[in-house]
Amino acid sequence: MDGQQRRDITVGSLVRIVLKEHQRSGQLTEGIVKDLLTKAAFHPHGIKVRLQSGQVGRVKEIIQKI
Repeated sequence: MDGQQRRDITVGSLVRIVLKEHQRSGQLTEGIVKDLLTKAAFHPHGIKVRLQSGQVGRVKEIIQKI
């Protein structure tokens, strides 16, 4: 599942995000969602989230939905 719809992502979900510095390479970072930062219901590049580790990026894959 991709991360373009805000309703698909909840706090505590396990996701893979792309960090700003990895947008060109597409390298993904895995983690658990702490905060949803995008207010819109949809974003074509993925909903922006903050992981529990403090990293911020756009969701590319939802691994486990809570």
